Amino acid sequence: MSSDQQQPYDPYGDRYSDPYAGQQQHGYQYQDPHVTQTWEGQTWDTQYQPVAQPAVQPLAQEEPQPVAYDTAYLPPQAAYPLPPESTAEHAPEPTPEPVPAFSAPTTSGNLRITDAQRARAEGRSPVIEPGMQPAALTAVLGILLAAGAAIGSYGLLVPLVLLQAVTAAGWFRLNGMWPARQGIALAFAGGLTADIALLAAGRENAPAAIMGTLGVWVLLTLVLQLRSHADPDERMYGLMATVASAALTIVAAGHLGAAPDAVVVGGIAVAAAVLARALPLPGPASVVVALLAAAGAGIAAGGLTDLGASGALLGLAAGVCALVGLRVASYDYPSRFVHMTAGVALPLTAAAPAVYLLGRALA
Repeated sequence: MSSDQQQPYDPYGDRYSDPYAGQQQHGYQYQDPHVTQTWEGQTWDTQYQPVAQPAVQPLAQEEPQPVAYDTAYLPPQAAYPLPPESTAEHAPEPTPEPVPAFSAPTTSGNLRITDAQRARAEGRSPVIEPGMQPAALTAVLGILLAAGAAIGSYGLLVPLVLLQAVTAAGWFRLNGMWPARQGIALAFAGGLTADIALLAAGRENAPAAIMGTLGVWVLLTLVLQLRSHADPDERMYGLMATVASAALTIVAAGHLGAAPDAVVVGGIAVAAAVLARALPLPGPASVVVALLAAAGAGIAAGGLTDLGASGALLGLAAGVCALVGLRVASYDYPSRFVHMTAGVALPLTAAAPAVYLLGRALA
């Protein structure tokens, strides 16, 4: 029987037989460059395994191989001595980062960091006193009030309207609300209404005129805020700021309802208190000096009026109210505009109730 007849019968032909078996028996190998793997369906050919040439992969695509010495145990080497351990006392102190200098904030809409914001970031107090220039303007306005009161009600009306306008604008800016033209106009209109009501009703009916105007303006503010389409939080914040600004502006009309001699003493006492508070003195000493200056100015102004020595008590009370107004104008994000409005007006506005009440009690 020949070699061809001895081979078993393959019903599938040469598809699954080794086509190179005879060539391997004769001592040479033939590699088909076009043949890589041969399969039929899901059955892989395990007889023919062509030699795969190693492909050169880019370095960026190679995956990092685990290194044996990463987890291997290495005995300690004592060839060099270890450096001495550093203690907390000799640790180098961190270098403070330089704080950039910013110019004064403006009201044109540019976002700039204020002195109070920078103080908060540095861990310092955000309270910044207005300084000598606003104190000088307050003193001038206080003297104008005193001079106007000596002239008469209509002479007092001009500096009082200026005080009310600065109070309305300064309070909104102090609360971070700018521009707020509608709220400022509403508060200022409340002050003018109180002035007109006082002139019409007379000084003896000043409480009714002031409280009536205040009640009407609170109701008007509530109605306007209810018509607003802003968020609830913003409406509540605007309501509180508008009511407070209107209340302060209307209360400032108390100078018009007070006795003329009390307005003279109160205006001069506030002027002396704010000027003394602006002097470069330590905090507690500055407060004491300011109160003494207010009391002394009250005595001096009382000698020019019918109050006499009782002007010291009125001057002291007006000085305390003036320092409270200065403190309010110095706190929470103050700027130059706040100092030139709220810092000027709030000392005189806050002193209005004391001037009215003590003026009636001492008259």
